[in-house]
Amino acid sequence: MLKTAIVAARDRQRLQEIAGILIGFGVNKVVDRLGLRGIPRLAWRSAPAVDLTRLSQPERLRRAIEALGPTFIKLGQVLASRADLLAPQWTEELGKLHDQVAPLPWEVIRPQLEADLGAPPSEIFSEFDVNPIASASIAQVYRARLETGEEVIVKVRRPGLQKVIEADLRLLSHATRIVESEWPEMARYRPTEQMRHISNGLREELDLNNEGRNCEMLAALFADREDVVFPKIYWDYTSERVLVQEFIHGIPPTDTKRLEEAGLDRVLLAQRGVDAFLHMALIEGVFHADPHPGNLLAMTGNRVGFIDFGIVGRLSQRRRSQLLILIGAMLKEDADGLMAVLLDWTGASNPDLTRLEAASQAFVTRHNGTTLNLGLVLTDFMTMARENDLAMPTDLAILFKGLVTADGVMRQLDPNFDLFAAAGPTVRRTMRAQFSLKDLKGRFQGLAAGLYGAASELPTLVHLMLVRLKQGRVTVEIELKGMDKLTRGIERAAARVAVGLVVAAFATQLAPRLMEHGTPAFVTIGILVLTIGIGWILLLARNR
Repeated sequence: MLKTAIVAARDRQRLQEIAGILIGFGVNKVVDRLGLRGIPRLAWRSAPAVDLTRLSQPERLRRAIEALGPTFIKLGQVLASRADLLAPQWTEELGKLHDQVAPLPWEVIRPQLEADLGAPPSEIFSEFDVNPIASASIAQVYRARLETGEEVIVKVRRPGLQKVIEADLRLLSHATRIVESEWPEMARYRPTEQMRHISNGLREELDLNNEGRNCEMLAALFADREDVVFPKIYWDYTSERVLVQEFIHGIPPTDTKRLEEAGLDRVLLAQRGVDAFLHMALIEGVFHADPHPGNLLAMTGNRVGFIDFGIVGRLSQRRRSQLLILIGAMLKEDADGLMAVLLDWTGASNPDLTRLEAASQAFVTRHNGTTLNLGLVLTDFMTMARENDLAMPTDLAILFKGLVTADGVMRQLDPNFDLFAAAGPTVRRTMRAQFSLKDLKGRFQGLAAGLYGAASELPTLVHLMLVRLKQGRVTVEIELKGMDKLTRGIERAAARVAVGLVVAAFATQLAPRLMEHGTPAFVTIGILVLTIGIGWILLLARNR
């Protein structure tokens, strides 16, 4: 019987729905490996009204994911960016997943919104349009105006969504453990770790308070810049299921006609947009993780507006330094440096270095002497990792997805856009910051503090060891390779010594006494024993 059904008995109805959709779309490999065919058919949905024979396996999976709802859509969107995990035919198909769904009727949204606001929207807002301007799998967005005159958008989480998502996350977390046990070749891709990251991200996205906090955090990083704009959050009306923020007037970067009519400089907008994104990632270590065309706006004065902060990425200082090294290796066409960064990132302990070295050199050769298209370069880089059985860390995969998306948006603004060239000023500022005297002084101070801490603990450790020595309670564990062989050698040597002692004792003590008695039988036995003993010693010496 299916282990998942036992472990997730509380989510049995949702499990039946998932099984029915997957089987209905013919995603047979996943169904069989997870044992979903054993699920009772009571709650199965009917087969989809499409001809599955005309769909490839990637297409079937993509359609099944869309039918499964927001949790699986988010999972599919993450996998679509993981060229280090999936082959191109899968990432390309999953890249077609969209997060736009049919809006729920106002009658379904209104009771929850009134409960969260504490009053009907008509009493909170001077204007409120009940027709949503956007509808996604997590929330719907409405346009409104506060009593004080500010134009705002009101983002409302879909009712009943959290229960379904929590059930999905529990089932998927258990499924990843099954994958690791049933598909040992997948263990190196750390599916449990990947799923944990997706779960954390979805739970953060469900709480709209987090989106408001993320927006204010990023806005604070650009408080002294007028060319980058973030919306104001109205906390008096914001809660876990409702977000009220400033409505930003801008033009999507894909709307070329409106950009031209507004007289905006698309080249300058692209430069400012990528400069802001790289400033977040390389200098501040926190960045907008989904900078697609719907989340970036071109504004008057050639300003760039960022919206939708449900997901943000974070990079440690070490990761940021590694990213700079990677960019440097690419620009210098340094295959060895590229390979070193890849090994450091993936943590692989036993890769085929000859094969990886050849792949790194081929990568450098492919992108040598051309204007670097970041999207293609990073996708190719992750493909190289996959073909060498290496998996990228989750935080870097999110950054790469953001960079690829941002590169695509900037190329829509400026077809000749070169992100590597545009990154130059930010990279130089970052390098100066990381290797300035102030930064180096800080690092040395940190190192000195660490050494001081270790030195301060040394007397305590020595005292403890002396006490244990006095008490006879010090245990030493030593592991020596080849100990079995050494033991057998000692045993053979001991046997030879023992036999030698017996023979010597016989020859020097017992044999003369027997000969003194002149008993022929004893003399014969003594000579025979002496001969056998000498022969045994010679044999042991020969076989050592």
